[in-house]
Parts: sequence; structure tokens; C-alpha cells
Amino acid sequence: MKTMNIALALAVAAVAATACDNDPKIGPQPKPEPTPEAGTDVRVITTTGSRSFDLTESTIGFSSRDNMSPSSIYLRPQEEYQTMDGFGVAITGSTCYNLLRMNPDDRSEFLRATFSPDGGYGFSYCRISIGCSDFSLSEYTCCDTPGIENFALTDEELAYVIPVLKEILAINPDLKIMGTPWTPPRWMKVDNINDRNPHNQWTSGSLNPACYADYATYFVKWIQAFKAQGIDIYSVTPQNEPLNRGNSASCYMPWEEEREFVKALGAAFKAAGIDTRIYAFDHNYNYDNIESQKGYPLNIYADDEAAGYLAGAAYHNYGGDKDELTVVHNAMPGKDLVFTETSIGTWNDGRNLTTKLTDDMEQVTLGTVNRWCKGVIVWNLMLDEDRGPYRPGGCATCFGAVDINKDYTTITRNSHYYVIAHMSSVVKPDAVRIGTEGFTAPGLTYTAFKNTDGSYALVLSNSSSAAMNITVDDGNHHFYTEVPANSAVSYAWK
Repeated sequence: MKTMNIALALAVAAVAATACDNDPKIGPQPKPEPTPEAGTDVRVITTTGSRSFDLTESTIGFSSRDNMSPSSIYLRPQEEYQTMDGFGVAITGSTCYNLLRMNPDDRSEFLRATFSPDGGYGFSYCRISIGCSDFSLSEYTCCDTPGIENFALTDEELAYVIPVLKEILAINPDLKIMGTPWTPPRWMKVDNINDRNPHNQWTSGSLNPACYADYATYFVKWIQAFKAQGIDIYSVTPQNEPLNRGNSASCYMPWEEEREFVKALGAAFKAAGIDTRIYAFDHNYNYDNIESQKGYPLNIYADDEAAGYLAGAAYHNYGGDKDELTVVHNAMPGKDLVFTETSIGTWNDGRNLTTKLTDDMEQVTLGTVNRWCKGVIVWNLMLDEDRGPYRPGGCATCFGAVDINKDYTTITRNSHYYVIAHMSSVVKPDAVRIGTEGFTAPGLTYTAFKNTDGSYALVLSNSSSAAMNITVDDGNHHFYTEVPANSAVSYAWK
């Protein structure tokens, strides 16, 4: 009788459990997600805002079970979008100064970890200034004595920037380099193009139209001088932040003026046999709220001659919304987009990885790539613990992608280092962004790629406070993964 009671109790419990599973008041209960399987098929890199995972590497095996998961992200390789140039950082004079204060072995180790496409994170694109920026060691151009015949590389380039670039290129010979001027030589500047009174100052002023040919020659000579040092320049922009008069080194260049200069610059490149790409604009999504400057690059593209010399347009995110990238792409889909500058600092709690990691993943990398950018570059690679060195009148409140203490041995990685590393470690130059569909959730952002070797990459961000169980399916293989709360995760597999 006792045995019968136990059996009866078990039967009743089973019926009750089944009834509970299908209770119309609460509906069918979801089955637990499968757990990741052991194996080495998929490389995984994980960072959390708490740093409990800190670019931590692991592996997952492909699943041997059928994919029945409702939380599946499906890759669609047949849907191809832009081809990627790469991801990287600005190599400013300040960055080079700090790097060269390091012990050579320590510097080599850091640069290899950052730029090596094999044993490191494979940063593949960098931006340098043509002349000084607000993060240079002094204010200068390469032709401060009037007369283009006086062009010459400066001490800062020869003693700081070029040695660092050569060290990086020895690690990653395929590094792409973008050059951008903050100001023309002062003798080329006027107060405005109508009055053309001399403007012998680093800040503000305009490029004198009478100097367009000389300034185009300046670019040619600069590219040739770097070439003589063994350094190829992949791309340039005519002017950093052309609508910003207030930077410590700056020049106001509205689209009407940049359009005319681009014609001179493109013609000079063609005559010199230079194939360096030219990108227009290089400023904020909102065009600094100057009504006449809205749609800046589109206005230049309307001129066939100028458009013929332009590869595309470059953007920063200090104002406006990244959706402007989609607007510009849809209006001119044949032109490229690149994201060329953003900074963290005291104003945006830049050292707080808990808030900045996923925000920067969504705004700086994934958000721009999903809106057609083929390259992403953040501001200074390295500043010191006092946010410098920087020029008076420049940014005194910026942090670097990494900060180094004044002992020049202790490095702290900030959000911008992590978001670039999460992209460049698995998305290689010339990868193609491909389509995805399937699972979505609040706080989840992702994008997928196919590399030239046939491998796939998926990078995602989970800004929610809860972990997510996800299945990734490429049509031939699938794997299960748990994405931690407040995290960035990168995946790569053959």
C-alpha cells in the first residue's frame, strides 16, 4: 500500500506539472536555452563594464544538435554591404611623446598587442595631423616661412611621429594612414575670402583662394616626404572640423570653399600620380547647427568635378545623431563614409567603463558600421594621467584610448581601446559587412562580417543588466553562447 501511494503521488505530480506548463493563465513555459559546447571552433573575446572580463579570450564548439532556439541570430552572407578599411586610433604628437618616454621593450610590447594582426588586436587604421593639432608638442605647419619652396618636415614629425609610425608599420605593414590638417600655414590664411585681410594666427581664419594651388602642392609635398620615409598615406581630408573656428589650430572652410579647394587638390594629386583618397567634411553629424552648411558633403557632390576627386565623406560625433550617416549614404550610395574622430573626457565620464563600454560600442563602432562607415578611428591612442601633453587652447579635458601614468609603465585601457579592439581583432581589412536577421532584444546591438579568408565575424554589445543566451547560425554551423550583462563580445570562426 505504501508503494502504491508513492506511485500515485508521482503520477499526480506529473499531471500537475504538465498542467502547470500549459496553464492558460501563464501560457507555455520556455525551455532553458542550450549551453555552449566545448570545442575550439569559435574564438570568443569578452569584455564587461566591470572588467571581470577584460578582452578575455575563450573558445566555443559548434553545436551537434539541431537549432531549435528562438533566440537565434542568423547570418545572411548573400546580403553584402560595405567593404571595410579598418579600425584604429589617432597617432598624435602627444601620443608619440608618451610612447617614446616608455622603456623600448615595454613600448614594443604595447604596440605589438595593439597593432599586430596575428598576436595582437590588429588595429589597422590611424589618423595623423598634417602639421600641428591641439595634441601636438608645439604649433607649426610644414611651411611656416612664406613660399611653398620652403616646405620641410619638422622636428616633431622627424623625432616623434615618424619613428613611432615606423615602429608600428614594422608590426603591421598593412596599416592605413589618414592625414588631416588643423590649419594651413598662417601666410596662406585671410580673415575671410571676400576682404582677404591677412590672418596671421593659428586659430580661425580662412584659406586664401589665391593660395589654393600652393596649398594643394603642400599636400603633395607632405605625402611625398612621408613616402621618402617609407610611409604611404592612404587618405586625407582637406580640413579637420572645417566649421569649428575655435580650436587652438583651426581654419574655417564652409562647403563652398572646400568644394573649390578639392578641385585644386584633386588636380594636383592627379598631376603628381598620387592615388591617396580624399574625404570631404571631417566634422559633426549636425554640421554645427549652421543652416547653410547642412548636408555639407552632398553639396560638394553636386559639383561633378569636385565629386570626381572625392572618395567620400568623414564624420565626427561631437554633435548630432549618427543617423545622418544613413541619410548621406542613401543620397549618394556610390561614395564612402568613414568615422574619423570621437573623444572621451571629463565631460562624459570617460574613464567609467561601466557606462562607456556599451555606449561607445553602440555609438562609435557598431552604430557607425551599421550605417555604412567602412572605417572607424577614435582620437588619441595614448595620453598621460594629466590628460596631456596638450596645447594651450586645446582640449584639457580629454582622455586617451589608453592613459599612462607618469612612471611610463602603468597603462589603463579606456572604452575607446576596447571598442576598437573588439572590432579589429575579428574584422579584418577588406572584410564585407553582411546581413543578419532573427533575435533582437532591448540593449542588444550587433553586426556581422565575412573576411577575405572566408571566416565569419560577429561583434555584439549587450547594454542590459541581464545576461542573454543566444544562438548564432551561419547556415552551415551554429553555436550557443551566453552574453554577459553590460558587455561587448566578439566571435570569429571558419
